[in-house]
Amino acid sequence: MSRIGKLPVKIPSGVTVTVADHTVSVKSGKSELTRVLNPSMRVSVKDGTVVVERPSESKEHRSLHGLTRTLVWNMIEGVSKGYEKQLELVGVGYRASRQGEALVLNVGYSHPVRYPVPQGITIDVPEPTRINIKGASKEVVGQVAAEVRKITATSRVGRRGRGWRSSAACTMSTRR
Repeated sequence: MSRIGKLPVKIPSGVTVTVADHTVSVKSGKSELTRVLNPSMRVSVKDGTVVVERPSESKEHRSLHGLTRTLVWNMIEGVSKGYEKQLELVGVGYRASRQGEALVLNVGYSHPVRYPVPQGITIDVPEPTRINIKGASKEVVGQVAAEVRKITATSRVGRRGRGWRSSAACTMSTRR
């Protein structure tokens, strides 16, 4: 049995989990996440926990077992606590600011670059060289951080210490 997959996921107070036709919905006062899971995995809610079971011991089912449990756990953690990534701009004249619903970056181009903030994501700019990306979905927070990091001017001579630096609190702000 999968070490990760066999562990039940505890549902914290204030969070509701519903399972219907291989679709898991996790709701809280702050946000809501929904995901369609693999139909071969059996997901059920029992006694305040979410239990994932696999139908057989095949290699595919063993790998999906741990993955499905981790996806459900990430949804519950994201709805209850949230995820955060912190980015830091490094370079002379590199700046970030928030204008309306867009993030504006000055990163070496002849013009400022506007990045529209996706729905469900909050981007804060506490300093001109720091960006905090917050949201309920771990997947979306990581994707937005990757897209923001991708916006830099390329240099023919080399990077020379310019670009992005991830802070130590890059994975999840609520981990101990």
